[in-house]
Amino acid sequence: MIRSGGESKITLLGRRMFILSAAKAVVVFGIVGRLISLQINESKKYKTLSDKNRFREWKFSPPRGLIRDYFGKEIASNKQVFQLHIIPENSENLELLFFRLKSILNLTDKNIANIRKKIKSQKPWDPVILSDNLNWSEFSRINLFLHELQGVEPVVSVARLYTEPSSAHVIGYVSKASKKDLKTKEYLVKKIATGTRVGKTGLENKLDSKVIGDVGYKRYEVNAFGKRIKEISIDPGKPGSNFRTTLDLDVQKLASELLKNKSGSVCVMDIYRGDIVSMVSSPVFDSNKFVHGINQKDWNELITHRDKPLINKAVAGLYPPGSTIKILSALSALENDTFNPKTVINCTGHIELYGEKYHCWKKKGHGFVNMRESIKQSCDVYFYEVSRKLGIDRLAETARKFGLGEPVLKDLIEEKSGVVPNTSWKKKYIGKNWYLGETLHAGIGQGYWQTSPLQLCLMTAQIANGGFKIEPRLILDNEDQEKFEKLEKFIYEKKLNPEESSFLTQIVDEFKYKGLFRNPENIKFVQDALFGATNEPRGTSYRSRLTKEEFTFAGKTGTSQVKRFTELQRELEVKNEDLPYEDRDHALFVAFAPYKEPRYAISVLVEHGGSGSKSAAPIAKKVIKKVLEKHSLRVESRNIGEKA
Repeated sequence: MIRSGGESKITLLGRRMFILSAAKAVVVFGIVGRLISLQINESKKYKTLSDKNRFREWKFSPPRGLIRDYFGKEIASNKQVFQLHIIPENSENLELLFFRLKSILNLTDKNIANIRKKIKSQKPWDPVILSDNLNWSEFSRINLFLHELQGVEPVVSVARLYTEPSSAHVIGYVSKASKKDLKTKEYLVKKIATGTRVGKTGLENKLDSKVIGDVGYKRYEVNAFGKRIKEISIDPGKPGSNFRTTLDLDVQKLASELLKNKSGSVCVMDIYRGDIVSMVSSPVFDSNKFVHGINQKDWNELITHRDKPLINKAVAGLYPPGSTIKILSALSALENDTFNPKTVINCTGHIELYGEKYHCWKKKGHGFVNMRESIKQSCDVYFYEVSRKLGIDRLAETARKFGLGEPVLKDLIEEKSGVVPNTSWKKKYIGKNWYLGETLHAGIGQGYWQTSPLQLCLMTAQIANGGFKIEPRLILDNEDQEKFEKLEKFIYEKKLNPEESSFLTQIVDEFKYKGLFRNPENIKFVQDALFGATNEPRGTSYRSRLTKEEFTFAGKTGTSQVKRFTELQRELEVKNEDLPYEDRDHALFVAFAPYKEPRYAISVLVEHGGSGSKSAAPIAKKVIKKVLEKHSLRVESRNIGEKA
């Protein structure tokens, strides 16, 4: 029994030894396997982690691409700036550092509080910008005391510089990237670095992903405490792409000067290419103030200003087109065979409809006038009758064909569509039926209409080029060159051979140019009537004409009503200039030039300027002359690289 018991104990012990040995073997093999895995399979991973402890990468922004005018003049460029960065992990005592910086740079407690927030929201080795626009005196003082400023790094960098205020609205501005920017602009994930500025408005926003460039890197070796030992490598990044615009900076400056102390807009467009030669909004603002963060005082001045300088009135300002719409009212009536150009109407100064008077701007009327004379003298009564027979829906259809009611440039975030009213629009948005009286108002460009100056410029351009749809642009593209050359050739040959249509077919098929007319003779009629309005006695813009043939233009004045005159005011013959500023009418003028060989279209708006003939047409006259004087130079410059 004892033997038997001893044998059992030996057996049990053997089993236990076996299990322990097996367990040891498993552990040993596990350790060996893990070591093999670490050395072979995961070596790269842990080397990377080790490197992250040994190395630091500092991202920095490259220069933004340049934006130039048509002739290569810089509108948006870059300048050298002095910055001050703080690397939190390199400073043993931030409190002491802030104390010393306050005495050197005159920092406020608010400045320091903002820096603390940034430090808390970032990794300790990521730089925090204390100032991105030090002057030379401050920068020198920092370098003088640098030995006392542990964790501080002076940096020479670049920042955006805007050279010409007249282009502020179209070029836009850059500023710090917001949380919204980081969410909505996917490309920023790879392009954002400390101090990166992003485009907020205008072309800066539209071209941002290409203009911003690719970030650069500085790589440092650090010790166990995160201190930089030496610079390992540097990647300068890639500067942003440069762009050449269609703008003429000289014309921009002139238009802006002519609008000085006024609120309004000037737009100039090549009627074949769609090139926007000028797009000015007034009053202007200084885009440079946004680059480093606009202060509260300047911001308050901008947002409280009576004339709203931050609004790009060329594309975001919406106004009734006034009598400029008579161009389309006449064309639509002719195209729809609802009115004959020879039809004569007796204008007595007003008509009555359902007991309500609809007045002409000329109190005693124009007498007997036909369609050409009614355009020339801008007779409201004639166009009451035109619109009555035409109807609002057909007028609206023509207006949309010629570019009203939708964005012209489409991808400028500031641009608004406007309103082309008709029966279905009123029912949808106002919930009421359309009335005949509203048609009469619409026929002279009042009522529900909402148009931008750039839309009116496009409308005029397409009248001037013979009625062909064009696609306006602000950025040049060499690929369109052949297309434009062929279109110009077609229009020229069409004038010489009106019956020849083969070339037209080729153009339409190959480049999808769309004729906006049924009968080209109707376009010619309107062009001739606009010539009379500017160059013949009693024409509404006769006083602003240019007599030299190479400068002769054809145009139409307009008054955009802000507040209707009462019958009492009419009886007392109250003038627009007698009204409070905010109640005065807006002044409008559209034109094309030169008349015999049209090349450019223009629209001018002067807010609360009253009469288009007095306020808008004289501005257009000077701008047109400037544009035509530079036309030959513009043609010569076509072959400059589109992206400079």
